[in-house]
Amino acid sequence: MIPKYRQKFNSEFSEEKYLKINSILAEKSGIKTGFKLSESPIFLTADFKTKLTDASESILDQIIAMSPEALQKAIPENCKVPNDTLKPHFFTIDFGICKNSDGEVEPQLIELQAFPSLYAFQKVYEEAFCEVYPFLNDLKSKMSDEEFLSQMKNLIVGNENPENVILLEIYPERQKTEVDFRLTENFLGIKTVCLTKIKKEGKKLFYDNDGQLTEIKRIYNRVIFDELDRIPDLKTEFDFREEVDVTWVTHPNWFFKISKYLLPLLKHKFVPKSYFLNEFPEDENLNDFVLKPLFSFAGSGVNLYPTTEITDKIEDKENYILQRKVEYAPVFEDINGDFSRAEIRLLYVWQEDDERPVLVQYLVRMTKAEMVNVDFNKKDAIWIGSSHAFFGEE
Repeated sequence: MIPKYRQKFNSEFSEEKYLKINSILAEKSGIKTGFKLSESPIFLTADFKTKLTDASESILDQIIAMSPEALQKAIPENCKVPNDTLKPHFFTIDFGICKNSDGEVEPQLIELQAFPSLYAFQKVYEEAFCEVYPFLNDLKSKMSDEEFLSQMKNLIVGNENPENVILLEIYPERQKTEVDFRLTENFLGIKTVCLTKIKKEGKKLFYDNDGQLTEIKRIYNRVIFDELDRIPDLKTEFDFREEVDVTWVTHPNWFFKISKYLLPLLKHKFVPKSYFLNEFPEDENLNDFVLKPLFSFAGSGVNLYPTTEITDKIEDKENYILQRKVEYAPVFEDINGDFSRAEIRLLYVWQEDDERPVLVQYLVRMTKAEMVNVDFNKKDAIWIGSSHAFFGEE
């Protein structure tokens, strides 16, 4: 969207530079990235950045004003975890990059989560882009590396010894996001532990720390709790619903409270109208909406073309929403003159003593498919996959 930067990047692009970025990330993490990286970042204007932040702050205001009782209604009874917190440690919000009826590029809310995204990875990814394309250093995030690391350490490790803090995941070596786990370990000096390896004695949790049984006092949680029931023959000593002496970062209940559940409750010109399926008005046209399950991850279960035949078969209609369709704008030109679409995720951290979260990074997903998810792209397309946003001053 900023022609001079797009032209400069495209003129400097080469396959060798793309492979160099991949190799930098592999070298720093120790493994190959498990998902497709886009060959290009996106360039956005200061005006678009203002629209993003204004919409995000309005959404935050509305959520902060909600009562704890209202948010508690989002949690399924079989997924409630003891010792809830007053606020989440993470807040992420996704906007599609769209065009309005006047042809102006604007953000449109897609979804929001109080669940950690690729925080460590995105920081290293930005640095890799800047190393391979030095002109990008002028557009780099204003938050210094030291401030970013301080924010993450204060949030995740807190006042504990790093050996008493773990990143918790289920079968982490099988996850596409393992590269982020490795980089987080490097940043913070903590270890990634599989849920199946946790030991429980009374209300205390332990893990095998190089042969030494070590108490866990803080858990950087990367487990999608409601997905555990879908894993066959899963054997664990610890159930999330048990009361244990740990601090959750962030508490699992917030995965449900800050979710698509809130979309019908939010109002802003950049928030598409949404309804719970069981409350969908008769005077609305189903063809104008996308059907989404409330608690799904990475686009699973989304239906771009819902019909009454499909919706009538859904028994738990209260667990689905219909969100008005938005049109992603094809505004990111590749070296062949074709255009990609994108959505941008704002990554916030919310320190325990702060009134509001702090924006620390951006994550971008680029596509030439109907859905913005790397799994839905053609394998031979370019300018698709995980990316990064750089903002100009104009």
